[in-house]
Amino acid sequence: MAESKTVSLITIRHKKKMAAKDKIFYVCIYTFFMLFAVVTLYPVINMLAYSLNEHVDAVLGHIYLLPRKWSLENYDRMIFPDIAIWKNYREISFRHQHFLQGIAISTARTAIGTLTALASNAFLAYILSRKRFMFKSGLSLFWIIAMFTQGGVVPLATTYILYRYFHLGHSFWVYIVPNLVSIVYVMAIRTYMKSIPDSFEEAAQLEGAGHLRIFWSIISPICKPVYAAIAIFIASYHWNSWFDTQLYNRMDPQYTTIQYELLKFFSEARITTSGVEYCNSPTPHTVKAAAYIIAMIPLTIVYPFFQRYFISGLTIRGIKD
Repeated sequence: MAESKTVSLITIRHKKKMAAKDKIFYVCIYTFFMLFAVVTLYPVINMLAYSLNEHVDAVLGHIYLLPRKWSLENYDRMIFPDIAIWKNYREISFRHQHFLQGIAISTARTAIGTLTALASNAFLAYILSRKRFMFKSGLSLFWIIAMFTQGGVVPLATTYILYRYFHLGHSFWVYIVPNLVSIVYVMAIRTYMKSIPDSFEEAAQLEGAGHLRIFWSIISPICKPVYAAIAIFIASYHWNSWFDTQLYNRMDPQYTTIQYELLKFFSEARITTSGVEYCNSPTPHTVKAAAYIIAMIPLTIVYPFFQRYFISGLTIRGIKD
């Protein structure tokens, strides 16, 4: 009995020590992630505070988490500009008339580009995941090598010439066609599809289903998590992209994007105001803050609805027969 009591006391003490260590570990982890969240969110909150602050008061600075004087004037000037107020801007090529056009093009590009790219990557991944496809090993090896190697400036120049040859330059489709397939996304979807048991496909084939039917009715419903995760990545790329606009549609305002318009504004726009006019005009920092927030809104709204798919979508999980 004495030995059993001694063992039980040792076990209890050991569990108490482990519990104390676990508490310290969790406290450290939670503290780290709270600090990380603060460091990550503070610039966004600060920019939001400036964008909602009255423009003259914002010149004084020292705005951190909340505006001192609440005002929606910066957003009003971004969406519904008063030409009488904006007429003194040297670089009016911040070009409000292009800003709304950029929002429309970026929205269309994100919607069409995400749907077409997701479909293209999914179809190609399905083909490569089939065991009876003859060239799957060679193509997979070729694309993996291409994924980790880059040719530098020469392929970029060649690509530019190729796009011009196919009349993709100076058009909306230069945003869509070149981005239909990404090797990284194909490999991610293919790996997820390979975790699906072959018995599903075999049972469907016995019922007379073809590959298109199998892909649409069996494989795709199972792959919804990975589809959602990849769709978020594709949508983020299309919404935030500006370099292809600068390269191919720089001289075509009808195909401009919101990110390119923001880039032009932040790099070129200068404000020259004085006296009373200055008091009636939005300041550069508040206008920039409003522009940043407007550009962030779409993905900020969409992301939480797809967040739950990220872990299951990018993690290989087995499915029992």
